[in-house]
Amino acid sequence: MRTRWTEAQKEATEKDVLPSWHATRKRRRVLAGAGGAAIAMVWSGTVVSWNLAPSDTAMYWTISLLVLAVLIALPVITVLNAATRGTVSLAERDLDERQVAERLRAHAVAHRAMLVLLAVVVVAVLGVPGDRGTFIPMAAIVMGVVSLFLTHLLMPVLVAGWRQPDPPPDDEETA
Repeated sequence: MRTRWTEAQKEATEKDVLPSWHATRKRRRVLAGAGGAAIAMVWSGTVVSWNLAPSDTAMYWTISLLVLAVLIALPVITVLNAATRGTVSLAERDLDERQVAERLRAHAVAHRAMLVLLAVVVVAVLGVPGDRGTFIPMAAIVMGVVSLFLTHLLMPVLVAGWRQPDPPPDDEETA
């Protein structure tokens, strides 16, 4: 039994939201790059918190970067979901075989990217000079968890948007 939410979500992905933003592969890749920049802003907030917290400067910069990242990410994810026709966001039963295959590829690439990111984070954290009693601000830990969560959440949509090919050209008969 489908709920109103799943029906509304399916209908929303069928609407052509801002088609000029995702009409070509180049534009979808620009959108995916903007989504990557939003993720980088959240990670930058983590670095700011690590180096400057506890201070008002760290708080203002971290919150500003987080708000700016959300303001960029929301339209990017909305448009990429529309461009991919819900390949990553809809339930599997609502997708055709091609979309399911593309979803699996997007998730596989996103998981590989997350593995690399986690390895980089571990090396960066373990490579911090100092003894075992080095102070790590709680704000940096919270921002690190938020950064990992948002990266994990957004990466499949960004990968699907990046990889989606242009539709085949229309065959117009000239007589």
